[in-house]
Amino acid sequence: MKEPKGHILLVEDDLSMGFLLMELLESEGYSVKLARNGETGVEHFKRQGFDLCILDVMLGEKDGFQVARQIQLENKQTPFLFLTARLLKEDVLKGYALGAEDYITKPFDEDELLCKIAVVLRRRQSQPQDETPARFRIGDYSFDYTRQELIYCEQAERLTEKENEVLRLLCLHQNSILRRDDAVERIYGEKDYFLGRSFDVFISRLRKLLRHDPRITIENVFKVGFILKVTEEGVE
Repeated sequence: MKEPKGHILLVEDDLSMGFLLMELLESEGYSVKLARNGETGVEHFKRQGFDLCILDVMLGEKDGFQVARQIQLENKQTPFLFLTARLLKEDVLKGYALGAEDYITKPFDEDELLCKIAVVLRRRQSQPQDETPARFRIGDYSFDYTRQELIYCEQAERLTEKENEVLRLLCLHQNSILRRDDAVERIYGEKDYFLGRSFDVFISRLRKLLRHDPRITIENVFKVGFILKVTEEGVE
């Protein structure tokens, strides 16, 4: 089977338009995942890597701008285009401020659309990719994010999806502050007090899992967040 030219996430609540675009792009050799609302689009993005996102601006509860913000929280390297039936100056400025590559106005010219997509993907492929590590060393533990495993003395503990995400964020911020609000928004897609309390439960669970190595601590920074600390041997 021929490798697709690129993997595209299309978030469009007008299914007729969505299927039309998907058919066009697939006929050109792209792999397309269609989501009919912003929430579903964000979930698809979290589960799968994409080379490009095409986001309808007017999506109802979670509009294209909100989806773009959440996508950037997950991966700032993924480019996105906005699809819109209106081209108001304030929308354009807002979109570009968020980092949009371009705007596609409905009704769109197929050749122009395909050209814009090809340019964005060609530019992305020519840039070095910032690979986020999937394996981490935490004192005497090893953490495999891809397999959702925390390993100690060759014994693997399977993490839940949320525990896996929280530990990854802590590892990426090791010995520095992971802000609670940023982490909650990254994992849940929104900032909320009660979600923050749920986040604390995962921290408690991870503390128990990491208890076998006394050099490892997850410190609470009052009203700010947490720090994953790993102390060197013989250093206090």
